[in-house]
Amino acid sequence: MKQMRFLMVPALWLAMSLPAAAEKLSLREISTYLNSLGTARAQFTQINEDGTISTGQILIRRPGRVRFEYDPPEAALVVADGATLGIIDPRSNDGPQGYPLNRTPLSIILARNVDLTRARMVTGHVSDGTSTTVRAQDPDNPDYGSIDLVFTANPVELRQWVINDSGGSRTTVVLGELQTGVQLADENFVIPGRDRMRIDR
Repeated sequence: MKQMRFLMVPALWLAMSLPAAAEKLSLREISTYLNSLGTARAQFTQINEDGTISTGQILIRRPGRVRFEYDPPEAALVVADGATLGIIDPRSNDGPQGYPLNRTPLSIILARNVDLTRARMVTGHVSDGTSTTVRAQDPDNPDYGSIDLVFTANPVELRQWVINDSGGSRTTVVLGELQTGVQLADENFVIPGRDRMRIDR
């Protein structure tokens, strides 16, 4: 999954000020928050495997849709259209690459109904006094990898996630201010070249 490098990054601590202290959020509170998150837009920061930093804008429309637009000089684009996660890299000789969304940990937060209280879905649930981190996986397919979700409270807000894939790579996305309830056009979630894309199953 070489083309997944645009999402593969080492762990990154929250690079932003956080509240002084907060109680650990419950799994029910977090599930309720994620289910209320219909559409959202934010700037994001990513540290790439080679040590470089990428930035860009993320668009989210649940269920099933997300778009990562990278700032120049990065020309990559990552789009989920509800069924497929497509990665478009103009520098690649292989053309656009696709992966079934339901085989990626991102599908956990993009699901129509997020229920973190489901048996065997959450394998970690901790608080450091300023944020709550939950590690979740597909309970029926733990081999698909997991996602660490970092939240702050008062009000509940998603601040960061780390994708741990089946090959041991880690993907960290740190979010800027999350604007919710925004209007997002359908064309934002169309994967360019979808008709000629090779889907890696």
